[in-house]
Amino acid sequence: MFIMATPSFCSDLAPIWQIIGWVLWVFKIVIPIVIIVFGMIDLGKAVVASKDDEIKKSVKSLVMRAIAGVIIFFIPTLIGAIFGLVGEFGEDEYQTEYGICRDCITDPGGTDCQAHVDEAS
Repeated sequence: MFIMATPSFCSDLAPIWQIIGWVLWVFKIVIPIVIIVFGMIDLGKAVVASKDDEIKKSVKSLVMRAIAGVIIFFIPTLIGAIFGLVGEFGEDEYQTEYGICRDCITDPGGTDCQAHVDEAS
């Protein structure tokens, strides 16, 4: 009940939300690149081996890895959309709090998030 009386969850924990945002940003960039590079290496090995079965298997693997990379790339966007939808249902003070969470997760280096992190520190 005490948490509901003081809606400052996101503003109090803005530095933690910013760290989570940076981690998601790194995952968003690094993981798809690594997935595609490993898929290309596997495909290259199969082509050098000149076996049709292995080429088909590695092409299928490359496609699946590329799809996984695209999904991982859009996770921060999905999280931002969820925070936006949840924030729409509450009162103005709760909408502001969810906005802080959304800003720090989707744009951790942005001025909006940095202002909240500086306030929390």
